[in-house]
Amino acid sequence: MMYRDKNWKDWEWHIRNRIRSIDQFEAITGILFSPEEKASLNKTISHFPMAITPYFASLIDTHNPIDDPIFKQCFPSVDELLTESFEMNDPLHEDLDSPIACITHRYPDRVLFLVCNYCAMYCRHCTRKRRVGDVDYAINTTEINQAIDYIRNHQEIRDVLLSGGDPFMLPTQILEKILSMLRSIEHVEIIRIGSRMPVVLPYRITDELVEMLKKYHPLWINTQFNHPRELTKASKK
Repeated sequence: MMYRDKNWKDWEWHIRNRIRSIDQFEAITGILFSPEEKASLNKTISHFPMAITPYFASLIDTHNPIDDPIFKQCFPSVDELLTESFEMNDPLHEDLDSPIACITHRYPDRVLFLVCNYCAMYCRHCTRKRRVGDVDYAINTTEINQAIDYIRNHQEIRDVLLSGGDPFMLPTQILEKILSMLRSIEHVEIIRIGSRMPVVLPYRITDELVEMLKKYHPLWINTQFNHPRELTKASKK
């Protein structure tokens, strides 16, 4: 069992104390790697960053990590650096369908709206890992406003999916500003939010966040549980 800080239920504490290095992971979990393994793993992290919330790390089976589904989702693998000749840099063709920054408009009546490019935890299976966690790029207010204008000027759009990164990484007041602007657009009927916070950091779902979200119903939260052990007491709540 990992040591639990007195601030364990403070979601911002988990963000500040995310596990970002192999040495830190070893110290916290007691799972050790050889010097050769560490060198290979650090090569992976240099391309695809690691960030694991203490909460999610506490779910790892430390007695058998290699076969553990929680470990596999959050801990880097050297296989991530293998690129086959048939693989594509943008497999979902998001860049091709992006008329402006932050917007992917593939289907006439709906758009994907990227509101941030970072997550509480970097899932190793992420389909947008080439972008998520990029320390050299951050979505800014100008791009957000341009995306809102794009949605407002395209009356065929009735469905908006907020994604990223994870929208729940934004301060509650910033997320509310985005939701408020979307709700002011008459032809937008459906607003969805894609988030793994209920899985990797359920303490982010605070009373304050819930009360804010209630103002903008109907809202749909798209989330992703991959294994029954992720359904903890905190996550269910």
